[in-house]
Amino acid sequence: MRMSRLFSKTLREAPSGADTKGYEYLLRAGYIDQLASGIFSLLPLGFRSIRKISTIVREEMDALGAQEILMPVVNPGDIWKETGRYYSIDREMTRFKDRRDSDMCLAMTHEECCTDLGRNVIDSYKRLPLLVYQLQTKWRDDPRPRAGLIRVREFTMKDSYSFDRDQEGLEKVYKAHYDAYFRIYRRCGLPVVAVGSDSGMMGGKVSHEYMYLSPVGEDTIITCPECGYTANRQVARFKKQYSTEELKEKELVETPHAKTIEDLCSFLGISAEKTAKAVFMVGTYINDKDGSEEDRIIVGIVRGDMEVEENKLQNAARANSMRPAHEEEIVEAGMVPGFGSPIGCKKGTVVVVDDAVANSSNLVAGANKEGYHYLNTNYGRDYEGTVADIASAQDGYLCPECGKPLRASKGVEVGNIFQLGTRYSEAMNCYYQDENGERKPVIMGSYGIGIGRLLACLCEEYNDENGLKLPLAVAPYQVHFISLIKDAEVSEKVYNDLCGAGIEVLYDDRKETAGVKFADADLIGIPVRITLGARSFKEGKYEVKLRSGDQEVMTLPLESIVEDTKALLAKLARE
Repeated sequence: MRMSRLFSKTLREAPSGADTKGYEYLLRAGYIDQLASGIFSLLPLGFRSIRKISTIVREEMDALGAQEILMPVVNPGDIWKETGRYYSIDREMTRFKDRRDSDMCLAMTHEECCTDLGRNVIDSYKRLPLLVYQLQTKWRDDPRPRAGLIRVREFTMKDSYSFDRDQEGLEKVYKAHYDAYFRIYRRCGLPVVAVGSDSGMMGGKVSHEYMYLSPVGEDTIITCPECGYTANRQVARFKKQYSTEELKEKELVETPHAKTIEDLCSFLGISAEKTAKAVFMVGTYINDKDGSEEDRIIVGIVRGDMEVEENKLQNAARANSMRPAHEEEIVEAGMVPGFGSPIGCKKGTVVVVDDAVANSSNLVAGANKEGYHYLNTNYGRDYEGTVADIASAQDGYLCPECGKPLRASKGVEVGNIFQLGTRYSEAMNCYYQDENGERKPVIMGSYGIGIGRLLACLCEEYNDENGLKLPLAVAPYQVHFISLIKDAEVSEKVYNDLCGAGIEVLYDDRKETAGVKFADADLIGIPVRITLGARSFKEGKYEVKLRSGDQEVMTLPLESIVEDTKALLAKLARE
């Protein structure tokens, strides 16, 4: 490809809103163009990289025996109503009516559609196992798009779906995906870790996320350097220590102006672990049958030395969505902000108590009276509720497996795998007949990779102060050829010879200065730069430089440029 004909342009300054280096360089190098918030066009350079990533993904999926299909992005609402997700998913899913007044939606994921296919195809155990996948556009109306392709509303995903007759079959294909994903990321050049995760709206009991550890990530990953325990903080566990003693009588004490745990501890001269902290939320509960909604106050109780993990609290409260409660809502439920607790709250309040509170004795808690707290409150005697782990794991907390200090780091989710079990097959009547003629629900799994997000993370991983430094496997071209000589015929011959040998070449044939051409080459980040300069050409030579900066500029004979370049590319591919 000649740069004079390339359908993009480079930018010298970072566009406004480019909040990460990778995003900045994707825009400046002309890989992508923003159409609207969270909606991007892939320009030729970006599309070539996406196509290479997609090829790697296809090869690994095909190696698993998966068959590629393509399902519609527009789905009838009826199949989502069968599973209850048509109503339970928040406004991230776009719903609309067609001209026949039928409920329709833009698919965020394709469990329902694929289960519908499965029930039409699978009738007997002889048809199992089956594994299908697609690379397809998804739409998720994310309220906070950020970081370019990392968090968008329209995106390309590889999603695969497995159908098995038993749990053993599911675990086998789940393990196959688990390993295949590591091969995909390794081939692309992206370092990742697999962490235990929350199944969320997908359902099922077992799931893992693949995380690229980076400060640009919004997820917090909890790891143990000693034993290797790893989990997303949304579900991460940690070893809790309880303070137990003989129960004492509850006592009302005046605590003026002590609205925070810090103020309370200072006033009473106690440690934070001797207090019970209330966090007030409003949960929305959606009826799966008709979509009707009900808001209820949720009170999460954790020890004062801990914080509530909202994802855990929402799951324990079984709410479809959750937000912080307003003061008037807290008061309406019979509690007092700053001095609140479940003691004496109104009927209908959802109370969730962390297990560290439930197993500790004589904690100080709010009295639901301005300026007062209770001493010696105890779960089970003074208030009731659902007991669950709702505390947030933090850096330095103790590992649940080995007891050593945990570490927290930021990460970006680039893939996920789920053991769905019978969550969808039972809801949508996807059954098979076994050898004895008995009808049984198909056991399913779901597995996803964000293709654009993967490219975005590669750009975060491989860059310097001058631009991108993409690995050979995913770079849009293998060679960036720059000619600085006046003899156009020689340059054309070199370009044609390289292309004729099957080498992917971006040829800078523009009438620009050497400085501009070199700056653009660094910005675009193609692995190998070949330069035909006036001085080296007089000596019958050319210059080679790796964008990675792993070596100095090499000067080689022009007559062997094709053979030398092929050998260099083969070496880079092996590395």
